[in-house]
Amino acid sequence: MPFGAEVRDDGHVRFRLWAPGANRVDLCLEEPGAEATLPMVAEPEGWFGVTTDRASAGSRYRYRIDGDLRVPDPASRFQPEDVHGPSQVVDPRSWQWSDTDWRGRAWEEAVIYELHVGAFSAEGSFKAVVERLDYLVDLGVTAIELMPIADFPGRRNWGYDGVLPFAPDSSYGRPEDLKDLIQAVHGKGLMMLLDVVFNHFGPDGNYLHRYSPQFFTDHHTPWGAAINFNGPGSDSVRRFFFHNALYWLDEYHFDGLRLDAVDAIVDTSSPDILEELATRVHQGPGRTRQVHLVLENDENAAHRLGRDDCGRPRHYVAQWNDDIHHALHCSITGESDGYYGDFADRPVWYLGRCLAQGFGYQGEPSAYRGGETRGEPSGKLPSTAFVSFLQNHDLIGNRPFGERIGALAGVESLRAVVAIVLLAPAPPLLFMGEEFAAKQPFRFFCDFGPDLAAAVTAGRHREYLRSTSFTDATVCESFPNPNDPATFDESKLDWMCLDEASHREWLAFYRNLLALRRQHIVPRLVGIGGGAGRFFQLGGRGLRVEWRLGDGSKLLLLANLGEPPLRITPSELPVGQPFYAEPPGMAFESVADRLPPWSVFWYRCEFPE
Repeated sequence: MPFGAEVRDDGHVRFRLWAPGANRVDLCLEEPGAEATLPMVAEPEGWFGVTTDRASAGSRYRYRIDGDLRVPDPASRFQPEDVHGPSQVVDPRSWQWSDTDWRGRAWEEAVIYELHVGAFSAEGSFKAVVERLDYLVDLGVTAIELMPIADFPGRRNWGYDGVLPFAPDSSYGRPEDLKDLIQAVHGKGLMMLLDVVFNHFGPDGNYLHRYSPQFFTDHHTPWGAAINFNGPGSDSVRRFFFHNALYWLDEYHFDGLRLDAVDAIVDTSSPDILEELATRVHQGPGRTRQVHLVLENDENAAHRLGRDDCGRPRHYVAQWNDDIHHALHCSITGESDGYYGDFADRPVWYLGRCLAQGFGYQGEPSAYRGGETRGEPSGKLPSTAFVSFLQNHDLIGNRPFGERIGALAGVESLRAVVAIVLLAPAPPLLFMGEEFAAKQPFRFFCDFGPDLAAAVTAGRHREYLRSTSFTDATVCESFPNPNDPATFDESKLDWMCLDEASHREWLAFYRNLLALRRQHIVPRLVGIGGGAGRFFQLGGRGLRVEWRLGDGSKLLLLANLGEPPLRITPSELPVGQPFYAEPPGMAFESVADRLPPWSVFWYRCEFPE
């Protein structure tokens, strides 16, 4: 990398910092009983550098700005004493990988399991995740996605307040622990994905404003100042994030990245930051193994998911599809607050559109967004360009009490929509514990100082009151305090609940569906094209969806997402080989002229006419 600390072949360490807002920078090395201060040489365009034999792997250091402010390295590979402490020199060549033959897995095989390292286990560490890998293999997932791990302030955080994006947070373990986890994941035949944040820095521990204000613009995101990707000085900023993406993929062997909230990125250059980053990834680690880039993008920008003439992603392989979640959620809970209001009038129609065409909103006005149009036409994209889910960290944790869907919907309706998500062509994502109906909520938690903690709590309370049915400000007193350690502890999974029959039954349900996906769906996804799906709404709550899969066969879904039985005509019945029915034990022959309440039927036709 052009910045940070690099251990060279001769044993010297090169230190380099971009600090265009500083007149002078010194390297402060911690040595036994003392601190060594070495002046750094000013270089063109705001860079400072020094190479010394007084440091080695394990050395701790800071940069001193203009003789006063001591700051960590923004490209630090490890922060053993958190974001305000010294950085530590790490030599990545000292780690011996055993997964050198690993080339990844095809995106069509993706079944993603999102987890928060700290809340996944009582220990909350990289090492503890290793202990559950056999469980995840048996479940039927093929990819683990870690919520952001970049160093954040304190001992607990969702990860989206990271300020040192190259340093795995020390509360989870050392860099070697993360590499051991990824190596073990690959040994089980699983992919490892990472959630990264390129739209802002966290509010505590970010010193860049003091010596490198060119990192930021006058634009603002909901979480802080936006990153400067196209203004003066942006070349160095862009390189910082390009190298961060390549760092996780090369130095840690991650199989892909999920880019958080790219709609908050402002860049009018061409190619813009997202296009250039994807190109660099595909021309770098993507040349020798399968690397997958996924977006979260509220704008539903379908053009970022385009395919070439051979069906390969030009830039990004998929986007998290919030629309399908909102349609599913409205269908089984009846909620209409906040963004659910855009789907509440016809949730089954939106669900059908998402299943067949990708996005629910493809350029229509959004009432939730004040009538602004949202989205682009997506029907020409393959179903594999959209990640589907019934739960994820945001859609649980941004509720005031962090309730999971099992606390909001009945068992029959929940089973029906799970059977849709896990067997539809779009790659499904599960949020940790979903598969056994975990009782624990997943709440927003952090570990800030008193002033910032109070501001964060007040901000979230305002958001809750604006976008939910809570209208009385006094209700805020009952909301969990994000900064209270108990809020974090209550969000940790309780694996002991698998001793209870009801949780084991849910787990068996998910395992069975994912086994059916592996048998009937995955082998036929390669080559699936755009425009492969079409849907028909049956009455108010019925749905019929058809897809032409990559091998030319057809997949058909028939569902009744309501309580009353749904009368259908013979022409609306699918033709093909049935392979799953919900509720369990439901005879396909019983589907003659009506669909039972909350029923789902899946069919395959090998040689469609």
